[in-house]
Formats: sequence, C-alpha cells, structure tokens
Amino acid sequence: MVLAVRAGASLRAVGRQCGVSLPTVQRWVARARGKPLEEVDFSDRASRPSRTQRTARAIEDAVLAVRGDLQATSDLGEFGAAAIQRNLSGASAQAVPSVRTIGRILMRRGALDAKRRVRRRAPPPGWYLPQVASAAAELDSFDVVDGLVIKGGSQVEVFNAVSLHGGVVASWPSRGVTARTTVADLTAHWRQEGLPGYAQFDNDTRFQGPHQWADVVSRVMRLCLSLGVVPVFAPPRETGFQAAVESYNGRWQAKVWARFQHASLAALQAQSERYVAASRTRHAARRDQAPLRRPFPTDWQLDLQAAPQGLIIFLRRTSEAGAVSLLGHTFAVAAQWSHRLVRCEVDLTAATISCYALRRRDPGDQPLLTVHPFSLPHRPFRE
Repeated sequence: MVLAVRAGASLRAVGRQCGVSLPTVQRWVARARGKPLEEVDFSDRASRPSRTQRTARAIEDAVLAVRGDLQATSDLGEFGAAAIQRNLSGASAQAVPSVRTIGRILMRRGALDAKRRVRRRAPPPGWYLPQVASAAAELDSFDVVDGLVIKGGSQVEVFNAVSLHGGVVASWPSRGVTARTTVADLTAHWRQEGLPGYAQFDNDTRFQGPHQWADVVSRVMRLCLSLGVVPVFAPPRETGFQAAVESYNGRWQAKVWARFQHASLAALQAQSERYVAASRTRHAARRDQAPLRRPFPTDWQLDLQAAPQGLIIFLRRTSEAGAVSLLGHTFAVAAQWSHRLVRCEVDLTAATISCYALRRRDPGDQPLLTVHPFSLPHRPFRE
C-alpha cells in the first residue's frame, strides 16, 4: 500500500485495490512517512495506552471508608461520589480524586447499590389467547381510521385489517364505516382469504353494539359466531393489544393517504388496492408459514334472528374490587386480582362466563379465577 501511494496512486484507489478502508491506508502511510521501507515497523500495535496510572490502593480504601461513614452518619443521607469528594477535600491535604474517578472506584470495588432495570423477554404475539400464541390459530385484527377529508371533497373513513401471523392486510376506504358495511367487508374478505380462528376488535359500537343496553350481541358478533370465528374485544384504554392493526393504520396513512393527492374517493380506493396488493406480495412467504385458515362455507347465509351460539372473548382489567364489566353487567372475579388483566370467555352454548388471569410477565400461566352462570334473554335482533 505504501509503495503504491508513493508511486502516485490515490489513497482511496489503493484502499479499493487492497480491500481495506481509507483510514487503514492513511494509518500505514503515516507510519512510514519520511522513512525508507526497510526501517518502518509494520508490526501491529495494541490500541491500549502503553502506560496506565491506577489510583493507589490506600486512596481507594479511603474512598470506601468515607462512603461507609457518610452512609451511616450523614445528616443529608448523601454518600455518592460527589459527597465523598467534598468530604475528602475538607479532611485531607492530599490530592483528591475526581468525581468520575471516585465513581469508577466504587464500581470496581462493588460498592454501588443502584438497582438496574430488569428487562424481561416480551410475550409472544397473541399471548393472551393460548391457541394464537402457539400458532395453532390465526388472529385477524380490525380497526377504523377516521377524520380523513379529501381536499374539496367529503370525509373518508378506512376500515383496515391485518392478520397477526400471516401479515395479510386489507383496506376499505369509504364515505363512512357502519356495522352493515363492516359485515359486508368481513364477509368478502373471509370468502377470499379463508376463516381465521379469532377476529379482534376494539370496543367501538360499530363492532360491539350500543353500550347503553345490556345483553347486546351485535351484528358483527353474530356474523363471527355464525362462521365459527371467535370475536375478541380488546380492553378499553390499553396499549399493545391492537398494536398490529394500529401499526398498519400508520403505514397506510403514510404510504397511501399522505403520499398522494387524491382527486376523489374512487382514486383513493384504487391507490389503496395497489398498496394492499403490493404488501401481500411482499409478505407472501410469511403468509405461507401462518396457521391454516378454514375454507368459507359455500351454503352459508347470515341469519341475524338465529339464537347466537359459540364463544365471545372480552379482555378486561378488573376494578379495585376485583370485578369486570361486560355486556352491561358487572361480575366479581377475585378480590386479590384487582386492577389486573383477565380474559373473560362468554360461552353462549354452555351459558357460562369463565374468567382467566393474564400476566405479561408469565404469559404461559393463565389460571381460571371464577365461573359465572350467564344466559342471554330471548329477544329478536333489531335490524
């Protein structure tokens, strides 16, 4: 390298030719500057300093002694590096170590008592549903993005979907998302992609039904139950449970909505379809490794007046008294499980509500806390 540079080649050209970085060439050229090659020491050198100076053992012992005295007798209760240095400065005429040196002494001698934050491994995706966590069933998450307005046009809402394991996305921009349009979009989506084991929503009335009445099984719930899909409702005001679809909401807004100026709703829908198709192509391998989806039944028809049967899951956080509220009722769970997460499984077929404890720290341990009898009153569904 040195010969090539001395022959007139540039440092960068020599680096490319020899397969090394520019700083490497500069270092060896600088070492050989002004010397014949036979007099240059081309041996590797350690990066550490040739000479180091460590604080004397007596000074370290004095630092630890002062720390112990301050910890036991200080009126302020301060015994850190700064307090130790102040005490040494007033009690000794010798050179006093700096605050950083005192801190290194305390660390080296194991005298620091600050607790480090314990970082635990994140639970697996869908940890609160054992079949989803073990990748035995797929979970489709759904959400609505509202408050969008086309310039010079009307308001737009987008109904978004994403599967937890397969990453299959879907978007339906429209003038407004209602319970009826949600049922139509879900039916079309599942006809094309197949049925998941679970479908997760937030507590929007378009999904869960009106909140002012008790024992409401909404249109969306009845659709899921009639197809053997378990509807799951995330806990109110909790983060993380809808993270997958909320992340997709942000990507859709950045890559579709904010990236282009849309002249009309039709133009927005066309751009959204192109983005969804490209996203599915990109995640095709992930989709192939996801849990299998059941085929959509060929002879199925939605009967909203049929008595709902099957399982509905509500994820909730208990109150101070260890109770949860769902379907317009309050159920006691466990007094010792206050302000904690639970999974409430409403089994309409068995007429029971089973509540299971949930802990992110130990996602595999979900003991049964209580079982309540529960049956829906027989009344027609209001269209």
